[in-house]
Amino acid sequence: MKNLANQAPKRRRVVITGLGAISSLGNSPEQVLSSLRSGRVSFAASSSDPQVISSPVRDFELGAFTGSFKERRYLNRGAQLTVAAAMSALRSSSLRREELAETGLFLGAGPNMDVGGEVPEIRQGEIQHDSLMALWILRFLPNTAASIISILAGLRGDNLTVTSACSSSLQAIGEAFHKIRDGYLDLALAGGGDSRLTPGAILAYRKARALYEGGGNPEEASRPFDSGRRGFVPGEGGACLLLEELEHARRRRADIYGEVCGFGASLDGYNVTAPEPEGKGGQMALEKALADAGLVPGDVDAVSTHGTGTILNDRMEAALIERVYAGVFPRILAFKSWIGHLSTACGAMETALSLICMLNDYLPEIRNLREPCSPVLPFVRKGGSCPASTWVIENFGFGGQNAVLMIRRYLP
Repeated sequence: MKNLANQAPKRRRVVITGLGAISSLGNSPEQVLSSLRSGRVSFAASSSDPQVISSPVRDFELGAFTGSFKERRYLNRGAQLTVAAAMSALRSSSLRREELAETGLFLGAGPNMDVGGEVPEIRQGEIQHDSLMALWILRFLPNTAASIISILAGLRGDNLTVTSACSSSLQAIGEAFHKIRDGYLDLALAGGGDSRLTPGAILAYRKARALYEGGGNPEEASRPFDSGRRGFVPGEGGACLLLEELEHARRRRADIYGEVCGFGASLDGYNVTAPEPEGKGGQMALEKALADAGLVPGDVDAVSTHGTGTILNDRMEAALIERVYAGVFPRILAFKSWIGHLSTACGAMETALSLICMLNDYLPEIRNLREPCSPVLPFVRKGGSCPASTWVIENFGFGGQNAVLMIRRYLP
């Protein structure tokens, strides 16, 4: 008799069969690609502080994606963007509602930092509660978006809400990928949404000295990997992907956007805000993702960096890339130069943007990169047609929480 206990489980292939992105570049792959090619962005002075630049999603209306539903009042702005992206991804997948019952749901989410807007009167520690809705707490719970999506779409499978700062939504996708690859699920919706444009959020990041400040031309504020970078620009948006086991997708003749092939995560164990200077934690996550995919650095064609435009992150990340890919450098991109920093949603959005670019053989420039902080890295400084079949997406969050996802062009 065979000793089954010593046999490694068969790893199943996981493909992406639905994509929804609500972004400052547009709400469809076609709109996003058009914005990237034409250079259209939405950077503008913040309404709460003209010295701070932000990147808002304009003309967003949740009802256009969901129709009317009574629980809408329990969703803060970031949660609304999450729900809209989720419903858009499910619609693009062409799944029937009865097929969604056992689908898993994995979301990245962060805190609602609009305390002043949600609870305008707090006196001597007491909340003036007469005007508060009965279930006002739901606007502050990170899992409210997941609850609403489950109700609207009929999802009843495994679920997880991840709150690991800027790596949250990428970790959510990675966890969903492993659940499907290892046989626990056939379908999972994964991603996240966030908005950090309120006065409370901007104040928090200003106190942490992470934001770009100083006014000027809004379109020149976000400058990842440039020697003149001075902090990140806050943005907002939501993105979700439908992950599916390959044979399940083939049986229903689903359209396939790409394949997830590896994931890795780690902790720095160094500082609650600053990254470990040498990028050891980030490198550990990257090496885990490569091993998970069965690839080596030379197999990677493009890297979607975390690329915040802060002094410490870009210095660490550039050094990490130089070290890991020495002699076999992939093309280096920074989507935050186009959309700003979406905090907990950045990984999901940057994965969606990477898929759109991969499908269209297009690499967008890193905007405002005039004097690169690294003389050896092949930063994309002019957008154009360029096939890239294997991509790495990197996110490094406050608290030293790191996540790296690998995707590739789908080949039967």
